[in-house]
Amino acid sequence: MPTTPLTPSPRIQIRGQNPFASLLGARRVDILLLMVAVVWGSSYLAAKTLTGTVGVTVILSLGFLITTLALSLIWLVWNRRRPGRRETVVGVVLGFTQAAVLILETQGIAGTSATNAGLIISLVIVFTPVTESVAFHVPLPRMVFIAGIVAVVGVCLLVSGDGFAAPTVGDLLVLAAAAVRSIHVTAVSALTRGHSYSALTLTLIQSTVCAVAYTLADYRGVIQAVQSFNAGEWAGVLYLGLACSVFAFLVQTWAIQQTSASRASLLMGTEPIWAVLIGISIGRETLMPLGIVGAALIITGTYLGLRSETRHRETTTPGRCAQ
Repeated sequence: MPTTPLTPSPRIQIRGQNPFASLLGARRVDILLLMVAVVWGSSYLAAKTLTGTVGVTVILSLGFLITTLALSLIWLVWNRRRPGRRETVVGVVLGFTQAAVLILETQGIAGTSATNAGLIISLVIVFTPVTESVAFHVPLPRMVFIAGIVAVVGVCLLVSGDGFAAPTVGDLLVLAAAAVRSIHVTAVSALTRGHSYSALTLTLIQSTVCAVAYTLADYRGVIQAVQSFNAGEWAGVLYLGLACSVFAFLVQTWAIQQTSASRASLLMGTEPIWAVLIGISIGRETLMPLGIVGAALIITGTYLGLRSETRHRETTTPGRCAQ
Protein backbone atom coordinates (compact mmCIF):
# COMPACT_ATOMS: atom_id res chain seq x y z
CA MET A 1 0.00 0.00 0.00
CA PRO A 2 1.30 3.50 -0.78
CA THR A 3 2.81 5.31 2.19
CA THR A 4 3.56 8.66 0.53
CA PRO A 5 1.09 11.41 -0.40
CA LEU A 6 -0.40 11.16 -3.86
CA THR A 7 -0.37 14.93 -4.43
CA PRO A 8 2.10 16.01 -7.15
CA SER A 9 5.28 17.83 -6.22
CA PRO A 10 5.04 21.63 -6.69
CA ARG A 11 8.22 21.47 -8.81
CA ILE A 12 6.56 19.44 -11.54
CA GLN A 13 3.15 21.08 -11.65
CA ILE A 14 2.17 22.23 -15.11
CA ARG A 15 2.22 25.96 -15.65
CA GLY A 16 -1.23 27.48 -15.74
CA GLN A 17 -2.78 24.50 -13.97
CA ASN A 18 -6.44 24.85 -13.09
CA PRO A 19 -6.72 26.16 -9.47
CA PHE A 20 -9.64 23.78 -8.92
CA ALA A 21 -7.42 20.84 -9.84
CA SER A 22 -4.76 22.11 -7.42
CA LEU A 23 -7.35 22.28 -4.66
CA LEU A 24 -8.46 18.73 -5.40
CA GLY A 25 -4.87 17.57 -5.22
CA ALA A 26 -4.29 19.25 -1.87
CA ARG A 27 -7.48 17.77 -0.45
CA ARG A 28 -7.21 14.34 -2.05
CA VAL A 29 -7.03 12.50 1.28
CA ASP A 30 -10.12 14.31 2.59
CA ILE A 31 -12.00 13.63 -0.65
CA LEU A 32 -11.16 9.93 -0.56
CA LEU A 33 -12.27 9.64 3.08
CA LEU A 34 -15.52 11.40 2.22
CA MET A 35 -15.94 8.92 -0.64
CA VAL A 36 -15.66 6.11 1.91
CA ALA A 37 -18.39 7.78 3.97
CA VAL A 38 -20.58 8.15 0.87
CA VAL A 39 -20.05 4.50 -0.09
CA TRP A 40 -20.88 3.30 3.40
CA GLY A 41 -23.91 5.59 3.52
CA SER A 42 -25.17 4.16 0.22
CA SER A 43 -24.66 0.55 1.36
CA TYR A 44 -27.90 0.60 3.36
CA LEU A 45 -30.01 1.34 0.30
CA ALA A 46 -28.06 -1.24 -1.75
CA ALA A 47 -28.61 -3.91 0.91
CA LYS A 48 -32.26 -2.88 1.33
CA THR A 49 -32.84 -3.30 -2.41
CA LEU A 50 -31.29 -6.78 -2.44
CA THR A 51 -33.24 -8.01 0.60
CA GLY A 52 -36.37 -7.70 -1.50
CA THR A 53 -35.19 -10.50 -3.80
CA VAL A 54 -33.07 -12.94 -1.73
CA GLY A 55 -32.40 -13.84 1.88
CA VAL A 56 -30.05 -11.89 4.09
CA THR A 57 -27.51 -14.72 4.47
CA VAL A 58 -27.35 -15.12 0.68
CA ILE A 59 -26.55 -11.42 0.21
CA LEU A 60 -23.87 -11.55 2.89
CA SER A 61 -22.44 -14.81 1.58
CA LEU A 62 -22.01 -13.55 -1.99
CA GLY A 63 -20.71 -10.18 -0.82
CA PHE A 64 -18.06 -11.73 1.42
CA LEU A 65 -17.07 -14.35 -1.13
CA ILE A 66 -16.29 -11.49 -3.52
CA THR A 67 -14.53 -9.52 -0.76
CA THR A 68 -12.45 -12.53 0.26
CA LEU A 69 -11.39 -13.23 -3.32
CA ALA A 70 -10.35 -9.60 -3.90
CA LEU A 71 -8.48 -9.35 -0.58
CA SER A 72 -6.73 -12.67 -1.27
CA LEU A 73 -5.40 -11.32 -4.57
CA ILE A 74 -4.24 -8.13 -2.85
CA TRP A 75 -2.60 -10.17 -0.07
CA LEU A 76 -0.73 -12.27 -2.64
CA VAL A 77 0.58 -9.15 -4.37
CA TRP A 78 1.35 -6.89 -1.40
CA ASN A 79 1.84 -9.08 1.65
CA ARG A 80 2.29 -12.86 1.51
CA ARG A 81 3.25 -12.91 5.19
CA ARG A 82 1.69 -15.92 6.83
CA PRO A 83 -0.07 -15.08 10.09
CA GLY A 84 1.07 -16.71 13.32
CA ARG A 85 -1.19 -18.95 15.37
CA ARG A 86 -2.34 -16.23 17.75
CA GLU A 87 -2.96 -13.77 14.92
CA THR A 88 -5.07 -16.40 13.16
CA VAL A 89 -7.09 -17.11 16.31
CA VAL A 90 -7.66 -13.39 16.85
CA GLY A 91 -8.79 -13.02 13.24
CA VAL A 92 -11.22 -15.92 13.57
CA VAL A 93 -12.70 -14.58 16.82
CA LEU A 94 -13.14 -11.12 15.31
CA GLY A 95 -14.59 -12.73 12.20
CA PHE A 96 -17.39 -14.29 14.23
CA THR A 97 -18.15 -11.03 16.06
CA GLN A 98 -18.18 -9.21 12.74
CA ALA A 99 -20.52 -11.85 11.30
CA ALA A 100 -22.88 -11.31 14.24
CA VAL A 101 -22.88 -7.56 13.65
CA LEU A 102 -23.68 -7.86 9.95
CA ILE A 103 -26.42 -10.46 10.27
CA LEU A 104 -28.19 -8.22 12.80
CA GLU A 105 -27.62 -5.11 10.71
CA THR A 106 -28.70 -6.57 7.36
CA GLN A 107 -31.70 -8.38 8.85
CA GLY A 108 -32.65 -5.08 10.46
CA ILE A 109 -32.32 -3.22 7.15
CA ALA A 110 -34.82 -5.68 5.66
CA GLY A 111 -37.35 -4.58 8.31
CA THR A 112 -36.86 -0.81 8.30
CA SER A 113 -35.91 1.97 5.91
CA ALA A 114 -32.37 2.50 4.66
CA THR A 115 -32.51 6.00 6.15
CA ASN A 116 -33.41 4.71 9.62
CA ALA A 117 -30.77 1.98 9.43
CA GLY A 118 -28.01 4.40 8.45
CA LEU A 119 -28.88 6.75 11.29
CA ILE A 120 -29.38 4.15 14.02
CA ILE A 121 -26.17 2.24 13.24
CA SER A 122 -24.24 5.51 13.66
CA LEU A 123 -24.90 5.21 17.40
CA VAL A 124 -21.88 2.91 17.45
CA ILE A 125 -19.82 6.13 17.62
CA VAL A 126 -21.45 6.85 20.98
CA PHE A 127 -21.60 3.24 22.23
CA THR A 128 -17.94 2.39 21.54
CA PRO A 129 -16.36 4.86 24.01
CA VAL A 130 -18.68 3.47 26.70
CA THR A 131 -17.73 -0.17 26.03
CA GLU A 132 -14.04 0.79 25.89
CA SER A 133 -14.40 2.66 29.17
CA VAL A 134 -15.91 -0.41 30.83
CA ALA A 135 -13.39 -2.83 29.31
CA PHE A 136 -10.26 -0.79 30.01
CA HIS A 137 -11.47 1.07 33.15
CA VAL A 138 -10.87 4.45 31.53
CA PRO A 139 -13.05 7.40 32.66
CA LEU A 140 -14.91 9.29 29.96
CA PRO A 141 -15.74 13.00 29.80
CA ARG A 142 -19.29 13.93 30.71
CA MET A 143 -19.97 15.21 27.19
CA VAL A 144 -19.80 11.65 25.79
CA PHE A 145 -22.73 10.62 27.99
CA ILE A 146 -24.65 13.80 27.18
CA ALA A 147 -24.08 13.11 23.48
CA GLY A 148 -25.36 9.57 24.00
CA ILE A 149 -28.58 10.82 25.58
CA VAL A 150 -29.09 13.31 22.73
CA ALA A 151 -28.58 10.55 20.14
CA VAL A 152 -30.92 8.10 21.88
CA VAL A 153 -33.65 10.75 22.08
CA GLY A 154 -33.06 11.26 18.37
CA VAL A 155 -33.62 7.55 17.70
CA CYS A 156 -36.90 7.65 19.63
CA LEU A 157 -38.11 10.55 17.48
CA LEU A 158 -36.80 8.97 14.28
CA VAL A 159 -38.74 5.74 14.68
CA SER A 160 -41.90 7.52 15.80
CA GLY A 161 -42.94 8.42 12.24
CA ASP A 162 -45.70 11.03 12.36
CA GLY A 163 -46.47 10.27 16.01
CA PHE A 164 -44.97 8.47 18.98
CA ALA A 165 -45.00 4.73 18.33
CA ALA A 166 -43.05 1.61 19.16
CA PRO A 167 -39.98 0.93 17.00
CA THR A 168 -40.19 -1.81 14.40
CA VAL A 169 -38.33 -5.09 14.74
CA GLY A 170 -35.97 -3.86 12.04
CA ASP A 171 -35.15 -0.72 14.05
CA LEU A 172 -34.41 -2.82 17.14
CA LEU A 173 -32.18 -5.22 15.18
CA VAL A 174 -30.12 -2.34 13.79
CA LEU A 175 -29.87 -0.88 17.30
CA ALA A 176 -28.65 -4.28 18.54
CA ALA A 177 -26.15 -4.32 15.65
CA ALA A 178 -24.79 -0.95 16.81
CA ALA A 179 -24.34 -2.29 20.34
CA VAL A 180 -22.64 -5.50 19.15
CA ARG A 181 -20.44 -3.52 16.76
CA SER A 182 -19.21 -1.38 19.66
CA ILE A 183 -18.24 -4.63 21.43
CA HIS A 184 -16.54 -5.83 18.25
CA VAL A 185 -14.53 -2.62 17.93
CA THR A 186 -13.52 -2.84 21.59
CA ALA A 187 -12.50 -6.48 21.06
CA VAL A 188 -10.35 -5.45 18.10
CA SER A 189 -8.56 -2.93 20.32
CA ALA A 190 -8.14 -5.38 23.22
CA LEU A 191 -6.94 -8.33 21.13
CA THR A 192 -4.54 -6.44 18.86
CA ARG A 193 -3.06 -3.95 21.32
CA GLY A 194 0.70 -4.39 21.63
CA HIS A 195 0.93 -6.75 18.63
CA SER A 196 2.24 -5.96 15.15
CA TYR A 197 -0.55 -7.71 13.31
CA SER A 198 -1.14 -6.97 9.65
CA ALA A 199 -4.41 -5.07 9.14
CA LEU A 200 -4.77 -6.63 5.69
CA THR A 201 -4.21 -10.16 6.99
CA LEU A 202 -6.64 -9.73 9.89
CA THR A 203 -9.26 -8.29 7.55
CA LEU A 204 -8.77 -11.19 5.14
CA ILE A 205 -9.22 -13.76 7.94
CA GLN A 206 -12.36 -12.00 9.20
CA SER A 207 -13.76 -11.83 5.68
CA THR A 208 -13.07 -15.54 5.13
CA VAL A 209 -14.82 -16.48 8.38
CA CYS A 210 -17.86 -14.41 7.40
CA ALA A 211 -17.95 -15.90 3.88
CA VAL A 212 -17.79 -19.47 5.20
CA ALA A 213 -20.34 -18.90 7.97
CA TYR A 214 -22.92 -17.21 5.74
CA THR A 215 -22.46 -19.71 2.91
CA LEU A 216 -22.92 -22.72 5.21
CA ALA A 217 -26.04 -21.09 6.66
CA ASP A 218 -27.82 -21.21 3.29
CA TYR A 219 -25.64 -22.83 0.62
CA ARG A 220 -28.66 -23.88 -1.44
CA GLY A 221 -29.87 -20.29 -1.56
CA VAL A 222 -26.41 -19.13 -2.59
CA ILE A 223 -26.26 -21.63 -5.47
CA GLN A 224 -29.75 -20.67 -6.60
CA ALA A 225 -28.89 -16.96 -6.47
CA VAL A 226 -25.74 -17.48 -8.54
CA GLN A 227 -27.82 -19.21 -11.19
CA SER A 228 -30.72 -16.75 -11.23
CA PHE A 229 -29.31 -13.28 -10.47
CA ASN A 230 -29.78 -10.66 -13.17
CA ALA A 231 -27.26 -7.93 -14.04
CA GLY A 232 -28.75 -5.45 -11.59
CA GLU A 233 -28.60 -7.86 -8.66
CA TRP A 234 -25.00 -8.81 -9.48
CA ALA A 235 -24.15 -5.11 -9.66
CA GLY A 236 -25.58 -4.65 -6.16
CA VAL A 237 -23.62 -7.59 -4.73
CA LEU A 238 -20.39 -6.46 -6.42
CA TYR A 239 -20.94 -2.96 -5.06
CA LEU A 240 -21.31 -4.29 -1.51
CA GLY A 241 -18.36 -6.65 -1.86
CA LEU A 242 -15.89 -4.41 -3.68
CA ALA A 243 -16.82 -0.78 -3.05
CA CYS A 244 -18.23 -1.03 0.48
CA SER A 245 -15.59 -3.47 1.72
CA VAL A 246 -12.39 -3.67 -0.33
CA PHE A 247 -12.27 -0.08 -1.59
CA ALA A 248 -13.26 1.36 1.79
CA PHE A 249 -10.71 -0.77 3.64
CA LEU A 250 -7.82 0.14 1.35
CA VAL A 251 -8.66 3.85 1.27
CA GLN A 252 -9.07 4.27 5.01
CA THR A 253 -5.91 2.25 5.73
CA TRP A 254 -3.89 4.43 3.35
CA ALA A 255 -5.56 7.73 4.26
CA ILE A 256 -5.05 7.35 8.01
CA GLN A 257 -1.32 7.14 7.27
CA GLN A 258 -1.53 10.50 5.50
CA THR A 259 -3.60 12.43 8.04
CA SER A 260 -4.58 12.29 11.71
CA ALA A 261 -6.88 9.58 13.04
CA SER A 262 -9.11 12.33 14.44
CA ARG A 263 -9.57 13.98 11.05
CA ALA A 264 -10.20 10.61 9.40
CA SER A 265 -12.82 9.69 12.02
CA LEU A 266 -14.64 12.99 11.61
CA LEU A 267 -14.74 12.69 7.82
CA MET A 268 -15.90 9.06 7.85
CA GLY A 269 -18.33 9.97 10.62
CA THR A 270 -20.42 11.82 8.02
CA GLU A 271 -21.75 8.39 6.92
CA PRO A 272 -25.25 8.86 8.47
CA ILE A 273 -25.67 12.16 6.64
CA TRP A 274 -25.04 10.44 3.31
CA ALA A 275 -27.32 7.57 4.31
CA VAL A 276 -30.16 10.06 4.81
CA LEU A 277 -29.49 11.98 1.60
CA ILE A 278 -29.20 8.83 -0.53
CA GLY A 279 -32.18 7.15 1.10
CA ILE A 280 -34.39 10.17 0.45
CA SER A 281 -33.11 11.19 -2.99
CA ILE A 282 -32.50 7.82 -4.65
CA GLY A 283 -34.54 5.46 -2.48
CA ARG A 284 -37.56 7.78 -2.47
CA GLU A 285 -37.87 7.38 1.30
CA THR A 286 -39.46 10.07 3.43
CA LEU A 287 -38.94 11.53 6.88
CA MET A 288 -41.81 12.99 8.88
CA PRO A 289 -41.22 16.24 10.83
CA LEU A 290 -40.47 14.35 14.05
CA GLY A 291 -38.16 12.05 12.09
CA ILE A 292 -36.25 15.04 10.72
CA VAL A 293 -35.75 16.36 14.27
CA GLY A 294 -34.67 12.89 15.36
CA ALA A 295 -32.19 12.59 12.49
CA ALA A 296 -30.70 15.98 13.40
CA LEU A 297 -30.35 14.92 17.04
CA ILE A 298 -28.66 11.62 16.09
CA ILE A 299 -26.16 13.38 13.83
CA THR A 300 -25.53 16.06 16.48
CA GLY A 301 -25.13 13.49 19.26
CA THR A 302 -22.74 11.29 17.30
CA TYR A 303 -20.68 14.31 16.21
CA LEU A 304 -20.44 15.70 19.76
CA GLY A 305 -19.59 12.27 21.13
CA LEU A 306 -16.88 11.70 18.54
CA ARG A 307 -15.34 15.14 19.05
CA SER A 308 -15.37 14.86 22.83
CA GLU A 309 -13.90 11.35 22.87
CA THR A 310 -11.22 12.32 20.33
CA ARG A 311 -10.15 15.38 22.35
CA HIS A 312 -10.13 13.32 25.54
CA ARG A 313 -7.94 10.67 23.88
CA GLU A 314 -5.51 13.29 22.57
CA THR A 315 -5.07 14.89 25.99
CA THR A 316 -4.69 11.60 27.91
CA THR A 317 -2.41 9.66 25.53
CA PRO A 318 1.18 9.90 26.86
CA GLY A 319 3.77 11.33 24.50
CA ARG A 320 1.28 12.31 21.82
CA CYS A 321 2.51 15.07 19.55
CA ALA A 322 0.23 17.85 18.43
CA GLN A 323 -1.31 17.27 15.04
